[in-house]
Order: sequence, then C-alpha cells, then structure tokens
Amino acid sequence: MLLWAVAARTLAPLSNTGRQSFDAIVILGTPGDSDGNPTPELLDRVTEGVHEYERGVAPRIIVTGAAAHNQFVEADVMARVAVAQGVPASVILEETRALDTIQNACYSTRILEAHGWRSAEVVSSASHLPRAALIFSRLPIEWRMHAAPRNLTPGYYSRAATVVETLKTARYLAWSRWMESCGP
Repeated sequence: MLLWAVAARTLAPLSNTGRQSFDAIVILGTPGDSDGNPTPELLDRVTEGVHEYERGVAPRIIVTGAAAHNQFVEADVMARVAVAQGVPASVILEETRALDTIQNACYSTRILEAHGWRSAEVVSSASHLPRAALIFSRLPIEWRMHAAPRNLTPGYYSRAATVVETLKTARYLAWSRWMESCGP
C-alpha cells in the first residue's frame, strides 16, 4: 500500500492544463494556532497565493477551510492574512465548511462553478500537492498546482509532513476516493 502511495505521489500530474492565467487562486486550508494566529505553514501558503495574485495569475482568491483542528476557521485566518498583505477583501472568497482536502477541492469547485469560472491555480505546501492533484483530477475544472516555498515552515516539519502526506495518500487511494464524494 505504501509503495502504491509513493508511486501515485511521484506520478501525480501537477496540472491538467497549459494555462498561465486562471479564474481564481485556491489556497488550501491549514490550521491556525490555538489562539487563531497564522502558523508558519499557513503564512507560507497565503503569502505565495498573494504573490501569485500580485503577479496577475488570477483576479481573485478563494481561501478554503473550516475549524477542522481547533475553534478557528482556517479560511477566516487566511483571509485576514491576505488582507493584511494588501489584497482587497472584495476579491477574497471564503469557503468555510471544508474539513479535509477532498472537501477543500469539492467546495472550491462549487464556488468556481457558481460564478461561471472554470479554472484555478491551487496553492498549498509542496508535500500536500501530489495528494491534492489526485483529488482535483477528478473534478470538472482546469487546474494547476503551485507549491508555496518554505520560507517560514521549519525544514523538519516539511520532512514529517511528507511522511504524513504519503500515509494520507495511501488512505485516499484505498478508501477515501470511494467513500468521500463531491455530492450534495
């Protein structure tokens, strides 16, 4: 099972399009700390999403994530950080229900479709992107994965995150992709 997960992560496509610009940038959630402040990983993801917005990759940002790991809604913390970094609140859409990556992808795609948008650049941590790509590959939008550099996230954390993500990929391949769907 682990070999299957490693192979799937290695072979996962990081894009299903050659587009260079998108309808939105989707920043996948990660928890804030126990006081509702951004963690280094959250700051890395949001900062990279803001840089991509400033580069003109997309005219809007979707931040996604519920209060999955503590009482603070990930999307709220991420939106607050993006606004503090100069992004107008009017171009930030908050998806506040997703409790996991499958729901991040599903609910963000619903927001895109509700507005008639069909494409997204997906920003997350490098270790998270292969599994996110496997999930987004099942959805009806054009997408490209984009890794947030580890500017603030400690190196040891990233190595541990890769191990955890490999285990989560195995779980996704064996169970989650059939048991969790993008249904109503």
